[in-house]
Amino acid sequence: MRRRVYGSGRGRRLPVRRTVTAAAGCVLLAIQAGCGLVGATTLQGDAPDIMNVTSPVLSGGVFPARYTCYGARLSPPLHWSGAPGGTKSLALVVDDSDAPITPYIYWIVFDINPTTTDIQQGQLPPGARQAANSAGHAAYNPPCPRNQEHSYRFTIYALDSVLSLPNGASLKSAWVAIAHAALARGRLTGNVEP
Repeated sequence: MRRRVYGSGRGRRLPVRRTVTAAAGCVLLAIQAGCGLVGATTLQGDAPDIMNVTSPVLSGGVFPARYTCYGARLSPPLHWSGAPGGTKSLALVVDDSDAPITPYIYWIVFDINPTTTDIQQGQLPPGARQAANSAGHAAYNPPCPRNQEHSYRFTIYALDSVLSLPNGASLKSAWVAIAHAALARGRLTGNVEP
């Protein structure tokens, strides 16, 4: 059976499968960046940055190895305040802004009760759910920088609705739902050294 090929305009011929795979990769990057098939949806600047996010384990801007792939692989404790009136639920998105393909999502937690003000080490708040991360797992994926220090962002979003997505929802569906419901946000950035 003969494979169909498309010309590249420079005398090279690429198999259809390779072209489709490359196109699918571009779509995935657009989705992970918060835009793409659903329009210009973004999580970065649309919601006002008015919430305060802290962690008792962040020392000098560096997260201890305990919260990475080099340690106990636990999610770090986080505290927040400043959710505006009208907040119906909260969500957490953890990403690596220094990853070669950004953003690389390590953790998405949603449907956090609006009266909750923290996440304890290695735990989820009661009733909260997790969406798939960039590795495809609905869990905390501990940061694991290889050759250089990376900055990891822990962003809390105040939402105007309960998302009611299933536990293990796709990264795209959770990302888009959070973007559409975001009222406000707060961010803590910490570095992890290899």
